[in-house]
Amino acid sequence: MNTVLLIIHLFVTLALIGVVLIQRSEGGGLGIGSSQGMGAFMSGRGTANLLTRTTAILATIFMVLSLTLALLNRGTSGAGGSIFDTTPAPVSAPAPQTGAAPTATPAPGGPASAPAPSPAPATSAPATPAAPTGPSAPTN
Repeated sequence: MNTVLLIIHLFVTLALIGVVLIQRSEGGGLGIGSSQGMGAFMSGRGTANLLTRTTAILATIFMVLSLTLALLNRGTSGAGGSIFDTTPAPVSAPAPQTGAAPTATPAPGGPASAPAPSPAPATSAPATPAAPTGPSAPTN
């Protein structure tokens, strides 16, 4: 239902923009510069009346559709309501390096080598403070 109304709303908006751009500020519209042989319907005065009436009808439809879409979507919230209600995700600290290089094990029956050095003791990463919580807003 919402998708259909949005598509209709888009078409009404484009039509309203087109009708307003066709009009002239003097009220001449499409009838300016044309011969008077077309009759009263497309004369200067007839075009002004037609475009004015069309603008008023399209503007009314636009407002009714806008209010209808707003009322249909008033209880829904897209991704949690307001962007101010969400807190940013905490940034994770990179994994600490232990400082020990990987050692290769000698092949069996190979030349004897010195014992592998023991890995350095792992240093503990400083504890990251908890993410601050923002002020909470009352929700209805």
